Amino acid sequence: MTGKAKPKKHTAKEIASKIDAATTNRGGGKAGLADRSGHEKGGHAKLECPLCKITAPDMKSMQIHHEARHPKIPFDEASLNNLHAGAGAGSGAGAETSKPKPGVRGSLKK
Repeated sequence: MTGKAKPKKHTAKEIASKIDAATTNRGGGKAGLADRSGHEKGGHAKLECPLCKITAPDMKSMQIHHEARHPKIPFDEASLNNLHAGAGAGSGAGAETSKPKPGVRGSLKK
């Protein structure tokens, strides 16, 4: 029966992890939708499958996707759409620097 009435104290590790979770952009929700889709330069998704239009961040992930979803069609790296090459290349660079990047530490709330 001892210790039940005492309030539990938070450890420094627990408080630090809560601060980190609250202030680090993980790219979820509506705010991270454009980042996950890869249509804007700076997003996680770089490559797009020409067959089903699904996106992947790198060549290895796209190869795994292709082997799992399209096993009868041979994998061709040249046919993949590079979303970072075409999208956002001609637009103003000043507008893109003000956007929060994925995994950037800091709160959006001021």
